[in-house]
Amino acid sequence: MPAPHRHGRHLPAFILLALTEGPLHGHAIRAALHARFADFKGDPGAIYRTLQALEAAGEVTAHWDTGTRGPARKVYELTPLGWERLGFWEEDIRQRLGFLQGFLDGYAKVRPSGRS
Repeated sequence: MPAPHRHGRHLPAFILLALTEGPLHGHAIRAALHARFADFKGDPGAIYRTLQALEAAGEVTAHWDTGTRGPARKVYELTPLGWERLGFWEEDIRQRLGFLQGFLDGYAKVRPSGRS
């Protein structure tokens, strides 16, 4: 059975966390996610759609950087609302971790021997 999409729900949280290191353009955000999360398989389109949603929600701001060689890059930065939203994500993820640990503890009690 294929695994469901594992990190789509939390992609906004992951992007906001990447931006705590400072302003980044889209490709640099994707690289930061790959560096921070082993096995991250984020679709570039999903990352850019999420960035657009975060910008529309006021959690990030963006400006075009035209001062570098090559094409202009859209650079994203956290806003105060984005920092606040990180607190929401922390609470949400801690709660989910508790539920998941409850599952693992329950399954460990009923798991047939010989299976790990």
